[in-house]
Amino acid sequence: MSAFHPPPLPLVLIHGAGGDASVWAVQTAWLTQRGWTVLALDLPAHGATPAPPLPSIERMAEWVWAQLDARGIAAAVLGGHSMGSLVALQAAARRPAQVRGLALLATAVPMRVSKKLLQLAQDDPEQAIDNVVRWSYAQPEPDTPLPGWQPPQAYRQLLLRQQANWADGSVLASDLAACDRYAGGDAAARAWGGPTLFVLGEFDRMTPLAQTAALRQALPHSRTVLLDCGHNLMAEAPHAVAHALADWMERDLALA
Repeated sequence: MSAFHPPPLPLVLIHGAGGDASVWAVQTAWLTQRGWTVLALDLPAHGATPAPPLPSIERMAEWVWAQLDARGIAAAVLGGHSMGSLVALQAAARRPAQVRGLALLATAVPMRVSKKLLQLAQDDPEQAIDNVVRWSYAQPEPDTPLPGWQPPQAYRQLLLRQQANWADGSVLASDLAACDRYAGGDAAARAWGGPTLFVLGEFDRMTPLAQTAALRQALPHSRTVLLDCGHNLMAEAPHAVAHALADWMERDLALA
């Protein structure tokens, strides 16, 4: 069997609400070791990118293309988790000819957020973060954690760090509001229409499986991988996510 030689085409990964590029650490390390070029971005007010956060999914998608243009990246595979999946979808719809494939993890269209959580994120961000962390895991303490598994407390600390990046407001509240307001998902799916991977948690309470049905139907050139986990699947099933991405790119997209 011939060795796998990945093309220079990068996989660009976009984090979810309140996160940063570090949520992809296990997947980035594994895929890079396999030979892929992976670019995990920090959206504004997240990670190393200065505040303030961008107020809409559309603005975030524009920002992503600005980053790729600045790096001279003319074509890529896009992937995103939760809020990042909406950003990736919108970005793919803007420039479909420059996107080879689209990976949507823990997604939903529309991605409505409860009014109670939106208000709590404004009034008591730390309590809102505690709720998000609790709802993001299927099993807070599995009997036999998978290699690379990250505990809820680590996720909580990550969200708190992002919150500290913007002293004038709540990063989580801004992100959740952007998800809740985004109404362009159906149109974006029609504009994209290309090969798509869905990686979904069977026990996802933030974006339940039923909320992906219409989007999956709208994207017929797709594959769905169901994992035994909740919403934070990069932390609960880190290597399963990495394998799903690699298998899809190397087989379905024929990038091997």
